[in-house]
Amino acid sequence: MKKLLIFSLALLFGIALFAGATSTTAQAKTTFVTIGTGGITGVYYPTGGAIAKMLNKKRKTYHIRATVESTGGSVFNINAVLSGDLDFGICQSDRQYQAWNGLAEWKDKGPQKNLRAVFTIHPESVTLVAADDAGIKTIQDLRGKRVNIGNPGSGQRQNSIDALTNAGIDYKKDIKAESAKAAEAPGLLQDGRIDAFFYTVGHPSGAIKEATAGRRKVHFVPITGLDKLLAKYPYYAKAYIPIKFYPTATNKENVPTFGVKATLVTSAKTPDKIVYAITKEVFDNFEAFKKLHPAYSVLTKKNMLEGMSAPMHPGALKYFKEVGLK
Repeated sequence: MKKLLIFSLALLFGIALFAGATSTTAQAKTTFVTIGTGGITGVYYPTGGAIAKMLNKKRKTYHIRATVESTGGSVFNINAVLSGDLDFGICQSDRQYQAWNGLAEWKDKGPQKNLRAVFTIHPESVTLVAADDAGIKTIQDLRGKRVNIGNPGSGQRQNSIDALTNAGIDYKKDIKAESAKAAEAPGLLQDGRIDAFFYTVGHPSGAIKEATAGRRKVHFVPITGLDKLLAKYPYYAKAYIPIKFYPTATNKENVPTFGVKATLVTSAKTPDKIVYAITKEVFDNFEAFKKLHPAYSVLTKKNMLEGMSAPMHPGALKYFKEVGLK
């Protein structure tokens, strides 16, 4: 009887230990999230890295581990977020608008009502870079030239088409359009395989620095006459390219153009606590975040809530209400 009692107590003690260990393991279980960005020489990739870095500093608090994935850009990121292949994605504000409203690439699929906005980030300028020896001074001079407009699935491709269409240029007929990724364009330009390329990007950009630092002299082409374009598409705004970041370009003054904003999006299915954690870490450490890339220098907490088309995710909204931003 005594042996049976000892055995029973030992068994109960063992079960209790197992249950406690299981509970502790469950509580400490790490959730892995992936942020889709863009090419490694653009601004999306370091932006995703900056967000992941801030979140990972508190991984013992949130039990969340964030990683960054280089992707094809805005359209890919939105679709991957909605399919569950990515947890978060960085995309242009125009692409967010189009997905939510079922336009452009989402025309056949219809409005993407599971898309949710978290916050906006840096402004992005539609940047047209041309070789000095190609004889391209205005956008009209692109006719008959070899021009990279961006890979399918990237936000910049549609921006390029919009800019060309606004200038009365048919990208299928009037230019020799290339569809290379943005990261490949500087090399193609320097190698003489294209005459110009479009790139929608925050400044300064590593890819643009690469394009302007080669043996082949290059310059930025102004994009003007935008009134009709801006009236038609509410997500566009006038912008300029700050020439101070590119001393080897042959321009002498800032170059007028138009642009959008980079935005962070997720799915309606993403748990509130994860979205809340990302939002809190970026905004609670706002000044530190601004220092992580020169493109963030113009950011304010207020303007990071502007330019969103999809509904704000409840996790982000909870934080913004707590701090009085909503």
